[in-house]
Amino acid sequence: MKNSSVVRPAVSAKISVRMIVLIGLLAAMSIVFGKLLAINIGNSIRISFENLPILMAGIFLGGPAGFVTGVLADVIGCLIVGYSINPIITLAAGSIGLIAGLLFRAQPKQKLPVRVYDSVMAAHVVGSMLLKSAGLMLFYHTPLAGVAPRVPLYICIGIAESTIILLLLKNKAFAAQVERLNQK
Repeated sequence: MKNSSVVRPAVSAKISVRMIVLIGLLAAMSIVFGKLLAINIGNSIRISFENLPILMAGIFLGGPAGFVTGVLADVIGCLIVGYSINPIITLAAGSIGLIAGLLFRAQPKQKLPVRVYDSVMAAHVVGSMLLKSAGLMLFYHTPLAGVAPRVPLYICIGIAESTIILLLLKNKAFAAQVERLNQK
C-alpha cells in the first residue's frame, strides 16, 4: 500500500450518521483523556492526550470534522467538570482538529510519517502553544513564564500523538476502515 493513498481526501462534504457518531465518540474520548485522566501541574500546565482524538478526527475525517470534535469536546468537557468556558481555548481546540486535517490532506505526495508529524506539530504550535496559551494569559492572567513550559510539553506530547496516529494508519485493517469512511 502506498503511503500517499492511505487516507484520501473526502470527495464530498456529506455528513453521515456514521460521521456524527464518530465525532461524538472522539469528542467523548477527548473529554476522558483531557478532563478525567489528565495530570495537572499548576494552573496552566496539564499533561494529557486530550488532543489525540481531536487530531484523529481531523486526519481521519477531515478538517471540519476535527474542528467540530475539538469544539464539542472542550465545551462539553468544561460543562461536565465545572470549568468556565474560555472562547479562545474552545477555538484553539477546534483549530487543532482543523489544522491537522487540512494540512494532512494538503500534502498527499509526502510520505505518511511526514504528513502525520507535520500535521500534528503544526496543529499543536497554533492551537496548543499559541492560542491556548493566549487564552490562559488573557482570561486567567497567567504570566508568560507560566505558559512557557507548554512549548516543550507539547513538542513531547505531539511526538507521542503522532507516533500513535502513524501506528494506527500503518495497520492495514485500520487504514482500510479509514479509507472506507472517506469513500462514502
